[in-house]
Amino acid sequence: MHKTLSFWHPAKLLGTWFGAGLSPKAPGTMGSIAALPFAWVIQSYFGSLGLLIAGIIAFFVGWVACIFYLPHVDAKDPKEIVIDEVSGQWILLSFLPLTWQAYLLGLILFRFFDILKPFPISVADRKITGGFGVMFDDTLAALYPLLIYWVVTYVLTFTR
Repeated sequence: MHKTLSFWHPAKLLGTWFGAGLSPKAPGTMGSIAALPFAWVIQSYFGSLGLLIAGIIAFFVGWVACIFYLPHVDAKDPKEIVIDEVSGQWILLSFLPLTWQAYLLGLILFRFFDILKPFPISVADRKITGGFGVMFDDTLAALYPLLIYWVVTYVLTFTR
């Protein structure tokens, strides 16, 4: 039996993104939604580069949180850990315009690819373990909507 971490332990508090990951329904989606207001504020005050840096910092903070959290659970990638969704969302949104439409589309596409886990996300999810593995597959999931955004933007820009 594992000793449960207190909600106030930094690894649990940050790993669950202040409790968003403790939602009984769709914790990953709740974590992604909970990341949006923070992203909006960061991008508003510090620009897209600031949000990208925050996403990268969240990746490393999440990795460390997982190192402390994972020994207390019996799951390789516990559903309640959602700082990986926060990091992935922020990295994606840092390349999108600061509009509610872009944020909504980013959320939908990110969750779609995070849940679907197409290649190589599926391989990373299975083969890469530990805190880095928990964080890395969501970073990959952010690349698919980013690629779609760039292709659509490129096509729309050059077909006019």
